[in-house]
Amino acid sequence: MSTPAPPRASLLLLAYLAFVSLGLPDGLIGVGWPSIRADFDVPTEAVGLVLTAGTVGYLTSSVLAGFTLARLGVGRLLAGSTLLASLALTGYATSPVLAVMTACALVLGLGSGAIDSGLNAYAAGAFGPRHMNWMHAFFGLGVAIGPLIMTGALANGLSWRWGYGLVAAAQLALAAAFALTVRAWRERGAGGPGSPDPGPQEAAAPVRVRETLRLPAVWLGSLAFAVYVAIEIAAGLWAFLLLTEGRGLTAGVAGVCVSGYWGSLFVGRVVQGIGSERLGAAKVLRGSLLGMVAGTALIALPAPAWVAVAGLLVLGFAAAPVFPLLMLTTAERVGAAHADRTIGVQIAVAGLGGALVPTGIGVLVSNTSVQALGPALTVLAVVLFALHAATTRRR
Repeated sequence: MSTPAPPRASLLLLAYLAFVSLGLPDGLIGVGWPSIRADFDVPTEAVGLVLTAGTVGYLTSSVLAGFTLARLGVGRLLAGSTLLASLALTGYATSPVLAVMTACALVLGLGSGAIDSGLNAYAAGAFGPRHMNWMHAFFGLGVAIGPLIMTGALANGLSWRWGYGLVAAAQLALAAAFALTVRAWRERGAGGPGSPDPGPQEAAAPVRVRETLRLPAVWLGSLAFAVYVAIEIAAGLWAFLLLTEGRGLTAGVAGVCVSGYWGSLFVGRVVQGIGSERLGAAKVLRGSLLGMVAGTALIALPAPAWVAVAGLLVLGFAAAPVFPLLMLTTAERVGAAHADRTIGVQIAVAGLGGALVPTGIGVLVSNTSVQALGPALTVLAVVLFALHAATTRRR
């Protein structure tokens, strides 16, 4: 297989911005939820309603993106989906009750799933390991900015609604930028002019859906994605509660520490994007999975707050390349003909794990102690390591 031509700088920038837009809402809810639950007078575990509704929309759109991408093109898909996300976040900011916010979460999931699945399918055929890692690094940047936006709003005496309103405005501006560059995406799509190899969409078109779903590698790999995303989201969602109620940090300091966790995810993807090209995906993945076990173990220790903060930073940096490298090597596991549909399934199952498992941890924390977060994350990290080992042996 020949090496694809280098992607345009303008399209790389747009891809990076798209992943910033995906990360911003995820970074808001962890810091904002204590204020939201107090405003709506609901229990801690009610966040599961919001996450579940978002997951339903996310699962639906991510699975269908492999089919709609060929019809709409990446540019139109990004423009429409980002506009949908902006409208949903506006609904968050104006919700009078939790039920309205939950409905908006469904809409946000529809937009986010289409962006995530469609752009990953495009990037798997057009980008190399470095740019794939860097694209996902910008997701971490978006999530890192999210807690700072919400913390800044709350620290200045503003409602949590201002945090969502600001992000909604940014999403609207980004949607306009995508709408103005639809043609550029169409001219440089996967398998399009300037790319010597057929993209994932083109390769998978003649393959029946049931043939893809019968492959064990599809489901084994998807389970690994689900566990990984569960760890990433659960750590970011409940770390604020652990640091404030469990380790005695002030809300302002804890908010900055949570932002540091997401920031370490960003830095790790930037740095390890280069390393993955030099060392190879297999070595980087093994080292990263071991690092995730070490980071979660630090969080689990009954030690001073700085140890848990160090664990969060280690976890974020170690986890950084896992998702993009697993996504990039999808075609190696299932074959190019099944790649785009498998990517949709992987993202959908990852979204399911990212909603159900953190919600389950929330129930555990609510009924026991916030100190249960660390051990729960450690168990998940060990399971993820075992899944990767099983996948490697199977290959």
